[in-house]
Amino acid sequence: MACSVALPLLLAGCGGGESLPPVASGSAAGASAPAPANVSRDALVGRWGVASFHTEKDRKRTEAEARGQCKQPYVIAKGPGDGVMMHVADDPKLYELRLKAGPGGKNYLGFEAPAGDPQDRELLSVKPKEIVARFVDPDANARYGTFIYSRCG
Repeated sequence: MACSVALPLLLAGCGGGESLPPVASGSAAGASAPAPANVSRDALVGRWGVASFHTEKDRKRTEAEARGQCKQPYVIAKGPGDGVMMHVADDPKLYELRLKAGPGGKNYLGFEAPAGDPQDRELLSVKPKEIVARFVDPDANARYGTFIYSRCG
């Protein structure tokens, strides 16, 4: 079933599980992978309609629902460093997340930690008008599903 509620409410209110605290910059785990060459921060910045699905058969309907959310867009802004400002699972606060290249050509978005960290999102697809992403953490992924971000305007 597709979720078509505003992302901050979705991320803050679903599930009730606890998220892990952000990895602090400069910590031993702070050595992140280089940013993926094929995804730029500017590709993520903008106003997005957002919805999610749990089964592939719901994807087309979810894409339409995401486009319909542009009346209340989710804004991804440039961060003060080289990342973007977004919410994380179960937390209404905005955090700066960074692009990371992972093994096997996978792309991730998350805190300064190795690519594929449980707090990361895997970027399944990044196109000019659509981003498809899912949480790496199996519990967060089971609760939130796969996100479709549809560029507004």
